[in-house]
Amino acid sequence: MTVNTTEYLINEILSSPNAPTLISRVSDILAEERERRTAFYNEITEQEKAEFINGEVIIHSPVKKAHNEISGNIYKIISSYVIENDLGFVGIEKILIQCTRNDYEPDLCFFNKVTSSKFKADQALFPIPNLIVEVLSKGTEKRDRGIKFEDYQNHGVQEYWIVDPVSNTIEQYILTSEKEYELKLKSSSGELESVAIANLILPIKTMFNAQLTHQFVKDIYSKE
Repeated sequence: MTVNTTEYLINEILSSPNAPTLISRVSDILAEERERRTAFYNEITEQEKAEFINGEVIIHSPVKKAHNEISGNIYKIISSYVIENDLGFVGIEKILIQCTRNDYEPDLCFFNKVTSSKFKADQALFPIPNLIVEVLSKGTEKRDRGIKFEDYQNHGVQEYWIVDPVSNTIEQYILTSEKEYELKLKSSSGELESVAIANLILPIKTMFNAQLTHQFVKDIYSKE
């Protein structure tokens, strides 16, 4: 949500003679939501992939094979590069990140060394990452392009990749100085240069092909 949209909504409420009632009602709803969020933290298990979004617990269905393979390829590439260059921490699927109102488990996220150096071995809730990758599915695309896009942008996630396993296409969004996402790249070929992970440049097709992934990872570790 942009600053202009936020100001518009605030002004709409304040222009109503029922503004105090509306604000009080919203406050009550958010208080109830916070209680449900606390219960979510207490009840969720490591076996579930679950998120807390606008007061609701979202339990995800098992992913399809293509989704799993692509997520795995990207994780191997990024984690190998980050480990080899001592850049931070890469989490996959079960890393629960906390936004102001919502909690998400991205398909993949990267935290730089400054942030990840503070993590504990038993940590279960995580701060805002520098990079998030979401691999689309029919059940998640609306959220990945909607509320998650907005929340990641508003919370300062520096770089956001949306990966389409049907068209083998990646969209790379970069946070601008105006704190809004700008589409830097949308392609199924060529190279992607990360902004959040220093000096990481990878052929896009590598993410969609296990053999190319394997070779890319070998090259990472073979460099002097």
